[in-house]
Amino acid sequence: MANDAASAGIMTLTADAEDSALDDYVAEEDTNDVEPPAFSGRPFRRRRHPVAFGVVAVVALSLLVGWLGWQNWQARHAQQARARYLQTARQAALNLTTIDWQHVDADVRRIMDNSTGEFQDEFAQRSAPFIEVVKQAKSSSVGTVTEAAMESQTAEAAKVIVAASVKTSDANGTEPVPRAWRMRISIQRIGDQFKISRVEFVP
Repeated sequence: MANDAASAGIMTLTADAEDSALDDYVAEEDTNDVEPPAFSGRPFRRRRHPVAFGVVAVVALSLLVGWLGWQNWQARHAQQARARYLQTARQAALNLTTIDWQHVDADVRRIMDNSTGEFQDEFAQRSAPFIEVVKQAKSSSVGTVTEAAMESQTAEAAKVIVAASVKTSDANGTEPVPRAWRMRISIQRIGDQFKISRVEFVP
């Protein structure tokens, strides 16, 4: 009987051991069958951030360079126009104050060619009587520009204050005495040309 009991105990321990081993095997199989966790994608997003930042930086830099280039072009263009306006006003003052009776027709024509609008119309109406008076008096005048300053400027027009000293002589042989003139000369831009549109004498 004792032997039978011992045999039964051994068989029970053996069965328990086999069950434990089987459980361990099944657990290992279950563990192997578990699917690996899916990638969340965060590492990829983190890798894309520097690229996106670089693109934004390049675009911003390009816009800045373009804006600075446009500002530079605009400033240079305005400066060139300013120089042309001032040059035109100075030359207009010389044309208006330097007239010789011996070639007054050419002097008047030069003024007409460099004018437009209201001033050209008025000067054209008065040019014939003016030429006649200059020839009869045999007068000659020579002007010298002493100062020119921009009063206002736009893309298409400008007003310039010009100061000039004018010496006038006639057939009587009178010693010419310099006279100071101050004029507000309005200039109109027509395409690539700059022309006088109005002349006003100012104190």
